[in-house]
Amino acid sequence: MRSLRARLLVWVLLPLACTVAVAAWLSYQRAAETAMVVQDRLLLGSARSIAEQIRFEDGSFVHQIPPAALELFQSTQPDHIYYRVTTSAGRLLAGYSELQRPATSIFTREPYFFNSVMRASPVRVVALFQPVAGAPNAGPVMVQVAQTLVGRQQMVADLWMHAVVEQLLLLLLAGALILFGLHRGLQPLLQLRDAVNARVPGTLTPMSTEAMPMELVPLVASLNDYIRRLEAHAGAQSIFIQNAAHQLRTPFALLNTQLSYAVRASTEADRTESVGAAYRTLQQAIRLINQLLTLSMAESLGADASTDADADIDMVQLIQEVFESLVAQAQGKAINLGFDMPTAVPTLCVNPWLVKEIFLNLVDNAIRYTPRGGSVTVRLEVVAGQTTVVVEDNGVGIAPRYRDKVFERFYRIHNTDSNGSGLGLAIVRQLADRIGAQVQLTDASGGAGLAVRVTFATLPSRPKNAAMLLL
Repeated sequence: MRSLRARLLVWVLLPLACTVAVAAWLSYQRAAETAMVVQDRLLLGSARSIAEQIRFEDGSFVHQIPPAALELFQSTQPDHIYYRVTTSAGRLLAGYSELQRPATSIFTREPYFFNSVMRASPVRVVALFQPVAGAPNAGPVMVQVAQTLVGRQQMVADLWMHAVVEQLLLLLLAGALILFGLHRGLQPLLQLRDAVNARVPGTLTPMSTEAMPMELVPLVASLNDYIRRLEAHAGAQSIFIQNAAHQLRTPFALLNTQLSYAVRASTEADRTESVGAAYRTLQQAIRLINQLLTLSMAESLGADASTDADADIDMVQLIQEVFESLVAQAQGKAINLGFDMPTAVPTLCVNPWLVKEIFLNLVDNAIRYTPRGGSVTVRLEVVAGQTTVVVEDNGVGIAPRYRDKVFERFYRIHNTDSNGSGLGLAIVRQLADRIGAQVQLTDASGGAGLAVRVTFATLPSRPKNAAMLLL
């Protein structure tokens, strides 16, 4: 389980840690500069102490290395001190001859600092040019003092470690304060969590946004919107279950009565008639159950089930399969099934099961509500890049004032001849919504009957030969 507090703490401390890292690097640079300045000042002090003791007497240079000049470098670190005194002509007066001379040969009153190597160890060297009164050629004496870098490196480490420890302590203190602030700042979110957990199961009342931080108001508003939609869905499901229970109770009660009568029938003719009526009632109950299952499946389908990238629906074959499923029902009422299509039939990349269920219900409804000897025609139209499938019959039709209501579940206008359940058009509307199709009820082209138009958005079409099928 991921913690929001931990994630916020990480994202707050990460920039601080990067800042501390940069500050540590800068502290190291400053520590190195400070240690070098300290060492340079010690070197310069030592060189000046030696230079002040040089004089020219009786035709020669007199020099003495004062102990104080070397005592300046007393330290706990085993550093080595080297010195060298030479005339302007380069003659060695005192010190170590192997100590490297400075790269510059120009006389300057300012001390010259440089890095060098002495006996395989890196050293810091200062060269000080000291004029000596009375010296021949008035040339200055060059005094050099060098020190190894062990003490300086230790000073750098000490200064840098001190700065890093301070910065890490500040980082830990900042982390503790931030964690405390996050705990306090997330209290409204935790209170919202507790309020949601404390709700009684089944409670669908909206949550109050009073005294709610403005950052949480959109979240609570979304929750309230979901609660409203859930309440509407639950209400619709409750009504549907009640209607379904009522619709199923009737045929099974009738089936029980018919079978009971058949058991008690005294003649074979009465028994046969009762069994036949029970069979028809059972078929109606089976159809009702199948429609209820289809409607339930349509409602449970996700948005990704509406399209099928691999599907290449042949509308001609699909309509013919629908006719094959319902041809016996049509022949029982002597109804002609016709199929009219244009020269170019479009390709639909949608779920084939959804499309087939739409037209199974539409053609079945048309057969049920068409008088004996009538006709039902399925016609494909392609206009302006859209495919429209029209299921048309010459039955009793539906008056305009009922055309919105017939899409409601279990709503029926004609109850005498159809033996319908009032679910056919409700299923069609539900499935059409899933695939983004539009369903429209109009008058049939002949004036009598009903035409149901289902309009799809299409992909590029492929040619087919026009045909009329009459079964």
